[in-house]
Amino acid sequence: MTSTPETSYARSPILVTMADTVPDREIVEVLGIARGSVVRARFFGRDFIAGLRNLVGGEVTEYTKLLAESREQALGRLVAHAEQLGADAVVTFRFSTSSVMEGSAEILAYGTAVRLK
Repeated sequence: MTSTPETSYARSPILVTMADTVPDREIVEVLGIARGSVVRARFFGRDFIAGLRNLVGGEVTEYTKLLAESREQALGRLVAHAEQLGADAVVTFRFSTSSVMEGSAEILAYGTAVRLK
């Protein structure tokens, strides 16, 4: 299996943290904002099943899985972008979600790409 930006981050040496700093490491250079995004649309089959679940209540696992996969893709793309910038780490990492149009959403992963000492 070939590695893609969506799947390679698990093996990446880049540290991603929500903190402003990396413990016991010094940030020597800020390289800029690293980001990765994915836009996903709902799918009729998934919507149909989710609609049935909505009638009886409970978690809509089809959408939970869709959003989890989207976050993983966005994070993978963020790490790939940080690697292109020459980063050792990404600090102040965050996710953001926005509606693009009815039935689709963008998941954005972003943070500050840095070099560490």
